[in-house]
Amino acid sequence: MWGLTCLVALILSAQAGFASADLRRFVGTYQGSAEVEQLDGKVEQRDMSVTIEVTYDGFWVEWSTAIRRADGREKTKTYKIEFLPSERPGVYAAAMKTNVFGHTVQMNPMAGEPFVWARVIDDTLTVFSLYVAENGDYLMQQYDRSLADGGLKLDFSSHRNGKASRTVTTFLTRDD
Repeated sequence: MWGLTCLVALILSAQAGFASADLRRFVGTYQGSAEVEQLDGKVEQRDMSVTIEVTYDGFWVEWSTAIRRADGREKTKTYKIEFLPSERPGVYAAAMKTNVFGHTVQMNPMAGEPFVWARVIDDTLTVFSLYVAENGDYLMQQYDRSLADGGLKLDFSSHRNGKASRTVTTFLTRDD
């Protein structure tokens, strides 16, 4: 029995090692900007940054978007989410809040909180966010961050009830 336990532990640790090795390729801080067209046709300049770091048992992603309006006002939003391996290879569950036992858990989309997860396929780290409105409508956001020479290509898309509502594509330069 002890031999079987050691074998299982070895396999699990090897899988975790492969996941960490995959994620280490993304580690760093990246910055860039994009012009984003609003629904009313106005174009806003957005400065964007993302930092990706590997942790002991997963990784975290922190990203910021600063919106510069034509009248000079600036609004910045920053998000930081920790991800832990799920039972599916290359798929990670968000650990966004702590339960009463001190363990990090996913949020509840039926309570208006976002349901967030990530995946790594080849050279792309994708973060998905699902929001469910009180009336049952939904908003799905997808951030594809693909490794590219000198940084990351960012493809963002947002869908409301299955219909595309916004897309943004830009290049984020890796900080040295």
